[in-house]
This record gives sequence, structure tokens and C-alpha cells, in this order.
Amino acid sequence: MADTVLVKLTQDGRKVEVVDGWVCLAGAREADRLVPVLEHPNRQGIARAVPGATHMAGRVPLTHAEAAIAQGALAAAQRAFDASPSGIAQRIRRAIWAKTAAEGVE
Repeated sequence: MADTVLVKLTQDGRKVEVVDGWVCLAGAREADRLVPVLEHPNRQGIARAVPGATHMAGRVPLTHAEAAIAQGALAAAQRAFDASPSGIAQRIRRAIWAKTAAEGVE
């Protein structure tokens, strides 16, 4: 079973969790990374709608403390994937593609 980390509950009672390296809202995948509000294209609208938000996970605004919980869980999931056979195979695949692209094969 997947490790699930509760990040917060929304005002309407839905759970925001990190499951298998994804931030999920009510069990549906939202994002696989967090975007700081300062780098978000709609930062002014987010600041007006959710004044305490520092990060966005898809459509979900997060405060600094919530973002820290989510980022920690995302990093732990990435470390687990990197150590798995499929993570190792993915890194080998990327290295082969990078080598062939450097040699001029597209």
C-alpha cells in the first residue's frame, strides 16, 4: 500500500494528501511538484483570493507550513522511486538518450 501523508483539509472537508509522489485533492491527482506563488503566472489573483498562500499544488493553495509537509513527502517519494529498479532503469534510459542526442542522433 502507498504511503499517504495528510497535508491539510480544505474548508469543505476534502483531504489534500501526498500519495505516491503526487499531491492529491480528495484522492484525485493535482500536481507532482509545488510552485511558489511568487513564480506563479496568476500570483496577484492568488494573493487576493488566499492571502496566506506561499505555494500552489495544481489548484490547491498551500501555506508555508503545509508546503513544507507536502515538499517533505514529495521528496521522500522521489528518494524511494530513485532507489527502485524502475527508477534506476529510468536514469539509464535518460543517460542513453542524452548520449545519443549529444552524438547528433535525434
